[in-house]
Amino acid sequence: MTAADDRTRRAERRRFASLRRSVALFRAFLVEQTDPDHFYGLLAADSVRQVSGYTELAGRTLLDVGGGPGYFAAAFREAGAHYLGLDPDVGDFSAAGESVAGMLRGSGTALPIRTGSVDVAFSSNVVEHVAEPPRMLDEMVRVTRPGGLIFVSYTPWLSPWGGHETAPWHYLGGTRARRRYERRMGRPPKNRYRETLFPVSISDTLRWARGNRDVEVLDALPRYHPWWARWVIRVPGVRELAAWNFVLVLRRAGERQPGAVEKSELTGGRVAM
Repeated sequence: MTAADDRTRRAERRRFASLRRSVALFRAFLVEQTDPDHFYGLLAADSVRQVSGYTELAGRTLLDVGGGPGYFAAAFREAGAHYLGLDPDVGDFSAAGESVAGMLRGSGTALPIRTGSVDVAFSSNVVEHVAEPPRMLDEMVRVTRPGGLIFVSYTPWLSPWGGHETAPWHYLGGTRARRRYERRMGRPPKNRYRETLFPVSISDTLRWARGNRDVEVLDALPRYHPWWARWVIRVPGVRELAAWNFVLVLRRAGERQPGAVEKSELTGGRVAM
């Protein structure tokens, strides 16, 4: 990418991150439980535009770690990407009417993918559900080719939605928030503190990225905010509360080598068809 191309992409990212977009996303978020098709369809289309602000997608191989329902698969494939989704539960892939063709079943902390074999490693709202986030991030870096892109977003624990369905009571402690939910709803939450939901901070992830010689940090920003609110990420403490959802964009160090692994070689036949 030339310097002129880079400037053009930066300008496009700024135009994209408008206040109108932020309002639309937050309104859609309010109906996540009652109208998931609307929310996740909008989020998937928005994610395609965000990732496209850093790299071309047409013809590129993209791995979605924690792919879940097929909203993201449809959006990225429509953009021309060779999409592979990975999730521990293949049954989740059918939630949006998506078949399981081209999907993988596996763990984000031990990806069944060959080293340096994808152009883009993408993950949306998964890191907070992993007991050891650095292991998952290391794996995403490992499978990305030199010069490729790693795009990760997640909900920090101290954000207003950090406790997920137990929020905002997670501010009084994750265990207390879980017990309160069980008393009120008569069942445990889907996102159970320190079982399926873990307290992840922005600061910890930034320290991991800055200490990793295999990546270059391209961007760190609040996912749903307009461009002029990016400053919150630069303020320790404030960012944990105000970011709501954090995005980290990385480039895999090094240049792509001749004879790089092709799409058909990715998993050694381990694609769940």
